[in-house]
Amino acid sequence: MSTHRFRHPVAGAGLAASLAAVLSLTALTGCTGGEATAGDTGSDADASVIVPGRPGEEARTVSPQEAREAAGEGTGPNAADHAFMTMMIEHHEQAIEMTDLADAHAEDGAVRGIARRIAAAQEPEIEAMRAWLLRNAGDGGATGDGHGHAGHDGHGDAMPGMASEEELARLRAARGAEFDALFLELMIAHHEGAVTMAADVSAQGNDVTALEMAAEIGASQRVEISRMEAMR
Repeated sequence: MSTHRFRHPVAGAGLAASLAAVLSLTALTGCTGGEATAGDTGSDADASVIVPGRPGEEARTVSPQEAREAAGEGTGPNAADHAFMTMMIEHHEQAIEMTDLADAHAEDGAVRGIARRIAAAQEPEIEAMRAWLLRNAGDGGATGDGHGHAGHDGHGDAMPGMASEEELARLRAARGAEFDALFLELMIAHHEGAVTMAADVSAQGNDVTALEMAAEIGASQRVEISRMEAMR
């Protein structure tokens, strides 16, 4: 069984949330870029926490004991964490719907390839987020099944980057090169919305697992945005 090390900072999170990483060593099954399996934990001897420095300062690494002392209380999931997990499931589901269309209607092999990559990353992320909601259902803010109605940042179903029904209808009807161009346009906007959502929860969230997943999603989708921009 491999040991999962928390070696990357959580951008935008408060110091207490960043330092609390050592307090939650449960790995995310299927999370983009993760290699640990569910239930893996790290020992105090192996774990470390990187604390981002202020502008112009270098990050520093602290011990598990220092992390516990600095984190204190109040590191459980809050409303922002629940909203992020709940709404990102729906956000991912629309992306997968779009990738399914690409597999059937795209002309460019590179477009089909990036669509398959997106689906391969986001399908396990959906399962990890649903599992998180089930584990944290008693903390409020979600139904526990991934189909809660808590809005992201209190805006109901409005999520950045989501394609409208009209845009999805155009994508379903498009074929060949026309499909490729529209898919890239909509998916780049979709990814940009996910990056915004990840940044929001990084600033407002409290749960280490939610913050780490947001950091992973933001990083991976920025890479995919660059790749799709190069295809246009």
